[in-house]
Amino acid sequence: MSCGCFGGSIVHRRRTTAQATGGIDEQLLRRVNHFSYNQLRTATDDFHSSNKIGRGGFGTVYKGVLKDGTEVAVKTLAAQSKQGVREFLTEINTISNVKHPNLVELIGCCVQGTSRILVYEYVENKSLDKILLDQRITNIKLDWSKRSAICMGIAKGLAFLHEELVPRIVHRDIKSSNILLDKDFNPKIGDFGLAKLFPDDITHISTRIAGTTGYLAPEYALGGQLTMKADVYSYGVLVLEIISGRNSSKANLGGMDKFLLAWAWQLYEEGKFLELVDPELGEFPEEAVLRYIKVAFFCTQAAANRRPLMSQVIEMLARNIRLNEKVLTAPGFFQDGEASSSKKSIQSSAESTSYQISSVPVTITHVTPR
Repeated sequence: MSCGCFGGSIVHRRRTTAQATGGIDEQLLRRVNHFSYNQLRTATDDFHSSNKIGRGGFGTVYKGVLKDGTEVAVKTLAAQSKQGVREFLTEINTISNVKHPNLVELIGCCVQGTSRILVYEYVENKSLDKILLDQRITNIKLDWSKRSAICMGIAKGLAFLHEELVPRIVHRDIKSSNILLDKDFNPKIGDFGLAKLFPDDITHISTRIAGTTGYLAPEYALGGQLTMKADVYSYGVLVLEIISGRNSSKANLGGMDKFLLAWAWQLYEEGKFLELVDPELGEFPEEAVLRYIKVAFFCTQAAANRRPLMSQVIEMLARNIRLNEKVLTAPGFFQDGEASSSKKSIQSSAESTSYQISSVPVTITHVTPR
């Protein structure tokens, strides 16, 4: 429906909105909460740098305040969609109808000229990476109860996207900066479903490699094989990041040129898993932490078909059950541009293609031939 928080008659607003969106029929506009560019410019103080709260592969995010006082997050999309306005609004309508406590809610959009802007609920504690990796700067401590609840909440959000929605949504870029925390530190997954909005020459779509160093599943990075199990892999890495308080994208861990997953597996094999735990964590239940570490390894096994569904992950985390480590195989991880496990290289149909995997925490986009 049309937004009524900026005043003006309903008829006038609908007429103005229809003109801005190319005369799309009112039935579609009523299903999508549409903001004008001027409304969002006013809400963000002309997209002032002081209101900038994040930047990702899709664009820049600003904090905004609507005329009725509602705080929102306004994402200006860097990529220009080549979809028609009707198709774009239809996709926005689909995504905005996806509701779950552990997903960031999309409340509206702006489609005006070449502008494509998304309006989300504002999440108070911003992204997990800022708190997790900069605890001394933010002065926010994440104890085990918070960290375990964050792991569980993310798992529930992914299970909803993978197993309850029709059609299912594969996120493709699960990482700490895409996890937002509300005032009670409940996690919310952001940027889900955005790939549906862009054509094949834009990043973050199924025909390209899209993700972040340290989180990429081997079969996806090398062969472009995108399934929900790629998200499961990224989730496993994220759990290790939450437990260790370390950046999974940096390759100098344990005094060796290793990413977090490879280092964690080495500690696990050596029976030194306690060395993985974040010193800032304080007291923690060793048995529970070890169980979460094992679940992370089940999620990051080199062979995608050996990884659990997210609903199974929830069960493994929620129930104090004995995990069968005998069936646990080595994880797949990246080193020097190659995907491998700690025991042998992973064969892939894309082995002949050279993918440069940098240790710098940047988004990787590499064209995969159709």
